[in-house]
Amino acid sequence: MKNRLITVLFAVLTISCANSQISAKGYNINIKVEGLSEAAIYLAYHLGNKQYIKDSTTLDKNGTGSFRGTVTLDHGVYIMVLPGNRYFEFIVGDDQEFSITYRVDDPINSVSFNGSHENEAFIAFQNEWAELHRESAALRARLTASNQNKDSIMAISQKAALHEAKMKSFINSTIQKNGNNFVAVLVKGMLPSELPDFNIPEGTGNRDSLMWVMTYNYNRDHFFDNFDLSDERLLRSPMFHNKIEHYFTQVILQFPDSVISSIDRVFALTGGNRKTFQYIAVFLFNHYRESSIMGHDAIVVKLADDVYLSGKADWASEEFKTNLRKEVDRIRPTLIGNRAINLVMESHSHGVISLQQIESEFLVLYFWEPDCGHCKEATPLLHDFYLRNKPKGIEVFTICTHPDKKSWETYIADNGLKWINGWDPQRTTHYDFFYNITSTPTIYILDSNKKIIAKKLPAESVESFIESYRRHGR
Repeated sequence: MKNRLITVLFAVLTISCANSQISAKGYNINIKVEGLSEAAIYLAYHLGNKQYIKDSTTLDKNGTGSFRGTVTLDHGVYIMVLPGNRYFEFIVGDDQEFSITYRVDDPINSVSFNGSHENEAFIAFQNEWAELHRESAALRARLTASNQNKDSIMAISQKAALHEAKMKSFINSTIQKNGNNFVAVLVKGMLPSELPDFNIPEGTGNRDSLMWVMTYNYNRDHFFDNFDLSDERLLRSPMFHNKIEHYFTQVILQFPDSVISSIDRVFALTGGNRKTFQYIAVFLFNHYRESSIMGHDAIVVKLADDVYLSGKADWASEEFKTNLRKEVDRIRPTLIGNRAINLVMESHSHGVISLQQIESEFLVLYFWEPDCGHCKEATPLLHDFYLRNKPKGIEVFTICTHPDKKSWETYIADNGLKWINGWDPQRTTHYDFFYNITSTPTIYILDSNKKIIAKKLPAESVESFIESYRRHGR
């Protein structure tokens, strides 16, 4: 059991949970609040990383009230919202007729339930776990206070290991005792997967690197071993969004291929549950659409093709899908690894020029305008790099996106631009579509085979990128 188990579980001690079987009885939750009267309270619920108000009631002068409805509540973790931004969480599951009693000055520690077996079970878990956590915290404090005393450190560490085993045993017994109800599902979902003891033969070269790869692969493949992505009750808890976000931002390498293969794996784990699939798909689409990491647009194209444009996204409007199709059609030709679309156009002093006929180790494509403020900063930086590196296999092919020939020629002359200055005022090459030019300056870098290896870099990063690529490749 790793130390992180304590932190993960203690952070959700106040959460209660629910079974997902739906009945048709509606709901009736009676409230008794000691120390509060004639005040509005609210029933809210989690959905991913957001919370929504479901119902409200006003307590009478005795501090009693109720939430009632004719439609059964979706099962999950709900929130009792009190005046003064106070709240606590509890279960809504199969039991949807029950009573809650608590004190307004300490709702979390004073809350009790009548008629809700799952909430009663989780209160028991919370109480026992809080005590185990206090003991664990005391051991950690003693370990910190022992300083450099090796004997004390060893003795306390042994006690801590035994205590960790006790905590793990308690967690497993809680899961077993609660069967398939949401207490068991939620407690199990909080458990991180435990790494096996990898058998690396003695004398293996690059032992640390191999251990890193084996650990990464195991975490990638087993991160959700204890978390059921097909159970939509977890979607209505604080855990679901955090689990998905952590996996795709902290566990998985951010190379597009790594992310894409992991997306397929995670979708499969939803087991056909439409609601959890939809939440994950929407989260991933928005997350990678907003990403500033180069190459992540390939993930957007993958999600667009496999989810939104394949007919699976029945939640998306036809207008959204039409606009998305146009967007990804512009992105698709510029994906990292694609062979660049050829451009044949007039140039300032090189006659008619063809992109594919330019021979160089690296070819920088630079889309710019003479009057663009950012271009006025980027152009001299890039031109200085070009003059210093042209003998080293670097060529720059620029395309002016402004149709005014005089301003283009004047800027070239005034600034002594000696690279290839391309000119296509009518955009007959459709460079704006094939290179998705929506703003200037925009920079692409091609290798000797005219394969796109970088795009939309700032001018000051071109040199360092090429140096790194020469050393390491992708």
